[in-house]
Amino acid sequence: MHLFTASGVLWGFLALIAAVQHDWRTMFAWLALALFVDGIDGTIARKINITEASPRWSGVALDLIIDYLTYVIVPAYALYSSGMLGGSSNVLNLIAMAVILLTSAMYFADNEMKTEDAWFKGFPAVWNLIVFYFFLLSPAEPTILSMTAIFLVVLALGLMTFASFVFVHPLRVAKLRMPTLILLVVWSVLAIKAIWENVDPAPWVTWALCIIGVYFLILGYFRTAPPQGRIAE
Repeated sequence: MHLFTASGVLWGFLALIAAVQHDWRTMFAWLALALFVDGIDGTIARKINITEASPRWSGVALDLIIDYLTYVIVPAYALYSSGMLGGSSNVLNLIAMAVILLTSAMYFADNEMKTEDAWFKGFPAVWNLIVFYFFLLSPAEPTILSMTAIFLVVLALGLMTFASFVFVHPLRVAKLRMPTLILLVVWSVLAIKAIWENVDPAPWVTWALCIIGVYFLILGYFRTAPPQGRIAE
């Protein structure tokens, strides 16, 4: 089970190689595989009670190491080298990288990153998804407007890392669970389609991905915290 989780570092490394080569479709494909592994390994680990079956290794620590690579390092490098924030010496580009790397490091070190019912407190440093949307929505040639917009989004999400409101964990939702899971599947299919088309899909795919993304973004406002007696359960 731990080796299955650890495989994420291989997919992250392959994604990094693709990013260095500016092969964005391959990069996002490897990141998608890493995201899939990360999405199911915890559920399987809990089913087989991995903490008692294999107490020597910390699945939590392993998960955080891999997440920092696949959620932060690779997408940050992709954004940095893509030119969407100007050249490598552009001040906005350098500041954005500092915001992404530092706030994410602090988030993954936060012992209170999750609520009692496993929602995320603050922005959960899923820069792989954010950078995917940057590639999806940015013009072919960066403009002052697009660079400013991307920079402001990075800055806002960096600040939201330390915010008090919550972000959804799609597989841990109780309220609105069925529509959330259905939309997660639809989003995944459309994202794969967009990646296959080199992150330049038909407009309807882009619009659908954006609408579903907004749903997940605001879902935390509709969260109902579980009664105290249900937390342990």
